[in-house]
Amino acid sequence: LLLLLLLAPWGPLLSGGLGSPRRRWPVPYRRFDYRPKTDPYCQARYTFCPTGSAIPLMKEEDVIEVYRLQAPVWEFKYGDLLGHLKIMHDAVGFKSSLTGKNYTMEWYELFQLGNCTFPHLRPGMEAPFWCNQGAACFYEGIDDAHWKANGTLVLVTTISGTMFNEMAQWVKYDNETGIYYETWTVQASPDKKSTVWFDSYECSKFILRTYQKLADLGAVFKKVQTNYTSIILFSGEPVYLGNETSIFGPQGNKTLAAAIRDFYNPFKPHQSVREFFVDLFKIIDSVILNQQFYLFYNLEYWFLPMKSPYLKIIYEEVPLPVGSKASFGV
Repeated sequence: LLLLLLLAPWGPLLSGGLGSPRRRWPVPYRRFDYRPKTDPYCQARYTFCPTGSAIPLMKEEDVIEVYRLQAPVWEFKYGDLLGHLKIMHDAVGFKSSLTGKNYTMEWYELFQLGNCTFPHLRPGMEAPFWCNQGAACFYEGIDDAHWKANGTLVLVTTISGTMFNEMAQWVKYDNETGIYYETWTVQASPDKKSTVWFDSYECSKFILRTYQKLADLGAVFKKVQTNYTSIILFSGEPVYLGNETSIFGPQGNKTLAAAIRDFYNPFKPHQSVREFFVDLFKIIDSVILNQQFYLFYNLEYWFLPMKSPYLKIIYEEVPLPVGSKASFGV
């Protein structure tokens, strides 16, 4: 995975101090009052949501089919390559019975995965510079070939137009307040009952939240097996280090600041094959041999005392939800 992240498309919002983190696990994902304006330095190689549109208002009496969509990450570029590793991207599709129109909704990075996972070390800036935002994208049409060729396109439930419109209002809230992409799940061991220190916040989690919202509105889901990709780091109990101001500010910890910058340096975009392999050895030395990782989560820095097996990609089942309201659907 580190190889993939180092080769991921990069382009060339940072902080405000937070109070001391709550000592409970997993650390809750922080929501914000608004989405900050992105810095012009942050550029994506592939445009985010190029054909996006507003979510339409459906007629109350409409019956809308809901589809589970899944395909290998970067399928448009590498085909099924990452599908063999079970590194999958998730989305949800809708089809209106009244109009016959199809729609796709997904959530992904504004500046590609590499930028969301690792910062840039810019000349003249003491603190690492993050180009990290994720957002929902809604557009008309479902690319059947994309989802069917190497992935999944399957009906999971039907909903009313009223339920769709209520879901659309929730999507607006979710999109305006959950703005930062979090690549890693961090937990104590591979055991399923082990402590989760941090949970990821990426495309599959948006789909899971959407399904849960629909279930709460009354949707009844088919009995379909649904698996999702998680990228897990394994660590002992994380150590809170501080935020940008407390570490990199005028009164900051210069030794810690240097250690964090040194850790992130090998993850930078690479210009040559030789530079790539030199930095890959540095990453292995830091993460595996010295068992250390610096995590940036909720605009705060944490130290992870890494432990075997260090990193794992899992593709595990998360059952479709059961709602709490009167049922509607199949």
